[in-house]
Amino acid sequence: MSKRILLHVGTPKTGTSYLQDVLFRNQRVLAGAGVLYPADRFDAHFLAALDLMRLPWGGLETEAIGAWDRLAAQVRRHDGTSIVSHEIFATASRSQVGRALESLGAGEGAEVHVVLSVRDLVRQIPAEWQENVKHRSAISYARFLEQIRDPRRESRIATWFWGVQEIPYILQRWGHDLPPEHVHLVTVPPPGGAPEVLWKRFSQAFGLDGMDLDLEAERANPSLGAPETALLRRINRAANSVVDPADYRPLVRELLAHQTLSRRTRSPRLALPPDVHPWAQEVATSWVAEIEERGYDVVGDLADLIGPPPLTPWVDPDHPGEKRVAGAAVDAIRALLQEGSRLRQSEARLGAELDEAHRALERSYLRPTYRLRAKVVRRLQGGRAGRGLLGAYRRARGRSSRSA
Repeated sequence: MSKRILLHVGTPKTGTSYLQDVLFRNQRVLAGAGVLYPADRFDAHFLAALDLMRLPWGGLETEAIGAWDRLAAQVRRHDGTSIVSHEIFATASRSQVGRALESLGAGEGAEVHVVLSVRDLVRQIPAEWQENVKHRSAISYARFLEQIRDPRRESRIATWFWGVQEIPYILQRWGHDLPPEHVHLVTVPPPGGAPEVLWKRFSQAFGLDGMDLDLEAERANPSLGAPETALLRRINRAANSVVDPADYRPLVRELLAHQTLSRRTRSPRLALPPDVHPWAQEVATSWVAEIEERGYDVVGDLADLIGPPPLTPWVDPDHPGEKRVAGAAVDAIRALLQEGSRLRQSEARLGAELDEAHRALERSYLRPTYRLRAKVVRRLQGGRAGRGLLGAYRRARGRSSRSA
């Protein structure tokens, strides 16, 4: 039984990819300190979250079957501290939260803590729209803003957005049966701050202070500028009908978005429209008051949730500068040409290996022993007694095929 379970349940775009990368790569060091991060692959907790919540995810949900139960069993067997982390846990329903806590051993004496990393809506709103675009969506920024501001919240976009971003509601679902001091809020520092500040806050919340961990990032979920996101949305509109989801992730999301377009750091940044700022900050102010009233443990500063002032000049990603979009498109084409060249070389190499295998097979056919065996088999097959002998030989060898 784990003595202590730390459940990091979101939210998206709060340094979660970096945190999970550090935890995954430092499993051995963590284990030496009695801390379990149960993952045999870097996306193990993502698959567990899909399984727990029965979420469809471009076919990955079939790969996730049983992932939550396997993870929970590892946590129950561990007799120290266990960490479970993925941002889509934020959208779990009350019943799914109950199942998660029960299967991890919350009712059997384990000390459970919930950790929620949070960032201001001023940055989260454009980041969420961009994530939609990076997952094949072609929705405009204006339409996205309209849907999330609709008080009815009936659209798929609004349902998902508030499910993973409405901080008081997430804390209420995950922390309903926990004492307030076991619910920890980690705030993302304002833009422009030292990058190590967020890690220090994570380290404090998870009790990792003093551990000699490798903090060099290998995986991340980088952001795109406004023209790059506009280009990606146009690609979605043109290619979604001809590119399968299984191919979209490596080619568009990884190769184009993460490995290519994210490097164009001089482009205008994606930001919240200035006229939407007052609404976003009003919502955040109400959240801060509610969080303070509940008495949760805050690692950081709740003032970080109010967000930075409007970005000036603001660039509308629905109507970006075409010259910048064209520049991004040239970079994207170059990346695709390089990938096509790599695949052609790989195809040529595999073709040469296959040809050599065929030649080796032909050489084996020309050996005298092979020709002799083939001649004997042909003669035996010509008579009833011979076929019986062949059948007995094959049964003795345990073969089910018709070959000799």
